[in-house]
Amino acid sequence: MLDLQDRLGRPLRDLRVSVTDRCNFRCPYCMPRDFFGAEFPFLPREGILSFEEIQRLAVIFRSLGVRKIRLTGGEPLLRADLPVLVRLLASIPDVEVALTTNGSLLVHQAEALAEAGLSRVTVSLDSLDDEAFRAMNDVDMPVARVLEGIEAAAQAGLTPVKINAVIKRSANDRNLAAFVQRFKGSGHILRFIEYMDVGTTNGWRLDDVVSAEEILERLSAVLDLEPLEPDYRGEVAKRWRFRDGTGEIGIIASVTRPFCGDCTRARLSADGQLFTCLFATRGFDLRTALRNGSSDDDLREKIAEVWRVRSDRYSELRSAATATRERPEMSYLGG
Repeated sequence: MLDLQDRLGRPLRDLRVSVTDRCNFRCPYCMPRDFFGAEFPFLPREGILSFEEIQRLAVIFRSLGVRKIRLTGGEPLLRADLPVLVRLLASIPDVEVALTTNGSLLVHQAEALAEAGLSRVTVSLDSLDDEAFRAMNDVDMPVARVLEGIEAAAQAGLTPVKINAVIKRSANDRNLAAFVQRFKGSGHILRFIEYMDVGTTNGWRLDDVVSAEEILERLSAVLDLEPLEPDYRGEVAKRWRFRDGTGEIGIIASVTRPFCGDCTRARLSADGQLFTCLFATRGFDLRTALRNGSSDDDLREKIAEVWRVRSDRYSELRSAATATRERPEMSYLGG
C-alpha cells in the first residue's frame, strides 16, 4: 500500500462516496427549496457512477491508503439496490463501510444493509421537537419516522448509531440538554455540528452559528461531563463522556475551531468528480477516465497526483474572500 501524503503531510484515509445528488428532504441549510425546486436539473441516470465503477475506484483508493468508505448523498437510501453496493465494497479487505442518512427510509432497509456488510450508520436528526424538525426538513417529515429508523438500525446491529444534529440559532438551538437526555444511556452517540457555510444557496451567516463553546457551556450547566481523548487522527468531533458512565456526546466545531490540519478525507461525487475539500471550488474528473479505458494504474496515478498537490485549508483560512467563492453544494459533494 502506498504511503500517500499531501503537501501538508496529511495521509489519505477516508473516502466519502455520494451515490446520488437527490434527496427527499429540503433542509434550508443544505437543499433549500427555493433553489432545489421541481425544475432543478439533477444528474441524469447515465451520468451517475455505476456500482461496479464505484467498487473499482474504491479498490484503487484502498491501495492508496483509504481505510473507511462512507456512503452519502443527497440521501443515499434513494439509490435503488444500495445493499448491492454495500456488499461489493464490504468485500474489499480491511475497509470499513459506513453510511450517513436522514433516516427517513432506514426502517425498511437497515436489516438488508447490515446483512450486506455495512459496519456503521450515522443518522442526521436536527431536532426532537416535531414542529421544529418538520420546519427544518421542509417536507413535513415527522421525528417519529427517523426515530423508528434509528431503532431499526440498532436492532440490525449497526451500533453504536451516531446521530448528527446541525445547530442553527433560533431554528433548533433550544433544549439541547433535553436532546442529550433522550439518547443518554441508549448506546447511541449524539453529536452537535456547527452550522457550516457549504455551498452558496443557504444564505449562511456567522450570526446563525451556535458555537461549540456555547453548546458545551449550555450542556455543562446541567450535565456532568468530562473530556475524552480522540480515538484516531483526523477525528472531527471533540468528545465528552457522562461521568456516570452512561455514554458520550460529540461536538464538531467546523467553523470556530477548524480541523484542516488533520483532514484525511477525499470526496467522490455521484458523477465521478474527486474533491479534496468540502469547500473546494472544483473537482477532478474520474468518470471520463473510467469510461475511456484507463487502466487501474493510470487511475491510481491520477488520484495520487491530485492528493500529492493538495493544500486545502479553507476553514482555517476562512475570510470574506474565500467565503464568497462559488462552491458546489453539500448535496452534490456528499457532506
